[in-house]
Amino acid sequence: MELDPKSLEIVCFPDPILRKVAKPIEQITDHVHAVAMRMLELMHEAPGVGLAAPQVGLPWRLFVANPTREEGQDSVFINPVLINPSSKMAEVEEGCLSLPQVTANIRRPVAISIETLNLKGQTVQHHSEELAARVWQHENDHLDGVLILDRMSPIDKLANRSIIRELKRIATNRSGSSLRSRIPR
Repeated sequence: MELDPKSLEIVCFPDPILRKVAKPIEQITDHVHAVAMRMLELMHEAPGVGLAAPQVGLPWRLFVANPTREEGQDSVFINPVLINPSSKMAEVEEGCLSLPQVTANIRRPVAISIETLNLKGQTVQHHSEELAARVWQHENDHLDGVLILDRMSPIDKLANRSIIRELKRIATNRSGSSLRSRIPR
């Protein structure tokens, strides 16, 4: 029996699903389509500019994004592969829907290309030197079990220490309940 996409919610750290390497999607079904639509809904509600399947508790290589937050600019990336990162790097502040209130300056290539399947199963390639490049890298990290916690400087780790500790405390105090509940902001 397939999971009802309407039941999906954003998973918060330290849920173990966030540390697992996601598996490729073998077939783009109506269920995959429904999950992607629910993920876009959750991303907009949060509000955010990207959301990966592990962030809703699914070990799939899929993420959604809308770096502009403009209507009609939503994108779905299935089995994405990042290619041709630029050698020029930049450090920019990032946040994460699975780590509410945590922000850090993360160093990433300023430009990158991505090859992915769309919801029609077509292979498409995009290139960006803008926010989209950063969003793709951040969301692709989620597919590999990597969090901004793993990329932040020691100073940023120190600055976010109390928030991270609080997220762990909340998760521990949910005796018997799912870690996949939203953390109050």
